[in-house]
This record gives sequence, structure tokens and C-alpha cells, in this order.
Amino acid sequence: MTRSAMTVLAIVAAVGLAGCAANRSQIPAGTAEADKFLFDRGQEELQARKWLPARQYFRQIVDNYPQSPFRPDAKLAVGDTYIGEDTTESLLLGINEFREFLTFYPTNARADYAQFRLAYAYSEQMLAADRDQTATRDVIKELQVFIDRYPNSSLAPEGRTLLRNAQDRLSEASYLVGRHYFRLKYYRGAIDRFRDVLTADPDYTGRDAVYFHLAESLRLTDKNAEALPYYERLLKEFEQSEHLEEARKRIAELKPQ
Repeated sequence: MTRSAMTVLAIVAAVGLAGCAANRSQIPAGTAEADKFLFDRGQEELQARKWLPARQYFRQIVDNYPQSPFRPDAKLAVGDTYIGEDTTESLLLGINEFREFLTFYPTNARADYAQFRLAYAYSEQMLAADRDQTATRDVIKELQVFIDRYPNSSLAPEGRTLLRNAQDRLSEASYLVGRHYFRLKYYRGAIDRFRDVLTADPDYTGRDAVYFHLAESLRLTDKNAEALPYYERLLKEFEQSEHLEEARKRIAELKPQ
């Protein structure tokens, strides 16, 4: 069992003990449709961003009404309350809820929502490009699953945007390593890193900087013929970039007259 899985289990156990305080005493005596009552109250608290009270209502449905038609939506809502809290621990718990939903209800009409929110919870844990990118890789993995399984989901456009953002973050992280090599004048390592970025993510939105520093690295290692096309691609593909003026100068210097 991985450390992260053990962490989730420990948190789930603690939350379960705390949740014992929320019992059926919240349901007025004589309520005909107790599960609907709980769901409606949970929705009210969720809309008010009162995460814990909302979760207590939804959790009662999940735990005590296995045949309720509200149970799948309540399970998703529990996950949403954890994401709403937006702490490291709550995001892990949210991920766990959405994974369980996909295990218990793989063909449910809202399975796409569960997969999307699972990926979104990982995205909330992404770090800056100069830090560890484990969460970013998890986002990309889960969003690719989402897009492959649910290409026609109403959430697909948002999923693709989130995927692009995560891919950009990962590509930026790799680019920064290459730029570090470039500044150290370790041009061979920089060239390999920049080429890896372009191969792995040809649509990287920050590739203008990759083109420029790759071209510069090639030029500084006397590979002018290889450098020139990257300067030209920079001008062709980007109307705005901080590297345009310098790229034009390099083209003028390197291009045969």
C-alpha cells in the first residue's frame, strides 16, 4: 500500500469517527421521505458553502439509505464538499469519494462528472513549474481518462482547457530545466531538454521561448543551419513574444543573402 493510500485511509477513519455525531436526530419526526429531506437540506448547505453541515446531511444518505435514488448524487456531493474546503487533506478525501463513486456506479449518468472532479481535485494540488510536478502528472492522467471515456460530456470543453493548463505547467517545468542548463552554458543538455519539450508537447503555449533558446543553444555550438528554422518558426507561429526582435536579428545574421 502506498503512503498516499495509507494517508487517505487514516483521514477517512478519522472523519468517520467525527461523523458519528451527525445522526438521524436531524430528521423531524414523521418525515415521509427522509432521504429527500436530507438531500434537500444538504443542497441548501452546499449552496451556502457550509461544507461540514452539507456533508453531514449527504453522508447520512450514503451510509443509511443504500436503496435511495439520491444516494449517487449524495456521494458526489460529499466529494464536492471536500473540494470546497480546499485543504491538502480534504482534497485527498474528495479524490477518494470520486474514485469510490466510479467503482460503485461506473455506468451512472454522472460518471463523467465524477471523473472530471477527481481530476480537478488533483489540479488544485498542482505546484509552480519550478517545484515537484507529481500532482500535475496526476491531473494529466485523469483528464486523459476523462476525455477518452466521455468525449461528448458537457464538461469536455472545460476538461480540455484544464488539460492544456496542466500540460503547459509540465512543459514549463521541463523548459526551466533546459533554461538552467543554457545559463550554465551546458548547451548539449539544454538542446536535449528543449527538443524533449517540443516532442512531448508540440502545442505547448510557451514554446516561443523553447524555440528561441533551442535556436540560441544550437547557434552557440556552431550549428547555425539547425538553429535557423527555430528562429523562423518563432516568427511564423507567434505574433507576440518577447523574443521576436532578437529572433529577427538572428535570422538576418544567419540567413544566406
